[in-house]
Amino acid sequence: MQIFPRFTNAFARASIVGGAALVGFLGFLVYMLQQSPYVTQQRVALEQPVPFSHQHHVAGLGIDCRYCHTSVETSNFAGIPPVSTCMNCHKEIWTNAAMLEPIRASYQSGVAIQWERLHRTPDFVQFNHSIHVAKGIGCVSCHGRIDKMQLTYQAMPMSMQWCLQCHRHPEQFVRPRDKVYDMTWEADDQQALGAQLVKEYRIQSKTNCSVCHY
Repeated sequence: MQIFPRFTNAFARASIVGGAALVGFLGFLVYMLQQSPYVTQQRVALEQPVPFSHQHHVAGLGIDCRYCHTSVETSNFAGIPPVSTCMNCHKEIWTNAAMLEPIRASYQSGVAIQWERLHRTPDFVQFNHSIHVAKGIGCVSCHGRIDKMQLTYQAMPMSMQWCLQCHRHPEQFVRPRDKVYDMTWEADDQQALGAQLVKEYRIQSKTNCSVCHY
């Protein structure tokens, strides 16, 4: 004996399909949220004690990355330059600029400026700048066109999925070592050159957990 009308069978099936679709849609929304700048903090220029323009210093004045980030080729960290580096120039130019007062005060007092860090990785992730530079990964691959940034922001998502794109296919990103700091350089044939450099630089396409999590 059937208690409910026959049309309720169709209603039940539609409810199951609709519920599954809703779960899938909610999963998709969560995935998109995780990729959004709201979570990744991409293109968010944090307020800094001194507004520093990479566009002016790199593209305008032609200052090499290594002049300020002195440890990028030898250390895990690129390094934040001490104010003494800033004062090498600003003892002579813009000596009374109001925006540079925190630089002058720090230089005179010896108290370091507390900058807001932009590129953060979790404590369980290890990233070594020197290895990536030595293997021919350009600044632009991770930092974007920083030479065009009036205020510095994080250009890439810094997610594991993003990192694995390069670890799985290094030939798509590697460049000659003398072009690592050249923001405008592009290969005529990236696939051919990349495959050659992967062999020449002995780059291993490693994706096991212990490469970054140790």
